[in-house]
Amino acid sequence: MRRVTFVMTWLAAWVALPAVALDYLSLAEAGVMYDAPSLKATPMFVIARGTPVEVVVALEGWYKVRDASGTLSWIEKKQLQEKRNLIVTAPRAQVRAQAEPNAATAFEAEKDVILELVEPAAATGWAKVRHRDGQSGFVRSNQVWGL
Repeated sequence: MRRVTFVMTWLAAWVALPAVALDYLSLAEAGVMYDAPSLKATPMFVIARGTPVEVVVALEGWYKVRDASGTLSWIEKKQLQEKRNLIVTAPRAQVRAQAEPNAATAFEAEKDVILELVEPAAATGWAKVRHRDGQSGFVRSNQVWGL
């Protein structure tokens, strides 16, 4: 009975812990995604340079990551960089000159376009981004993945 009480208390305390910040990284170069943390594992697919991924598990030179589609796979740690990028998930994201819905459109980005994160999303739900061509502006956080 004492053990059950201890386990229930521990479980309740664990569930009450605050959520941890997600760790997003981007690929420094195109990389092979594997089904296990080993070069001898089965290659699953190749992911493009700059693609953002969410780190789920870190293990001796390898990261288990989730991509924008929700797919979990393993990649060598050395292939990732701390530069934060976002990927457009909306069919067409409107990037505005200012963080306001009625602001002028700076540019539009199609689904799967990668944008560099300049400033994280504020409480208003907008993130400042830059396209590789140099254009910048603000995108709604619900139009991109990687925040």
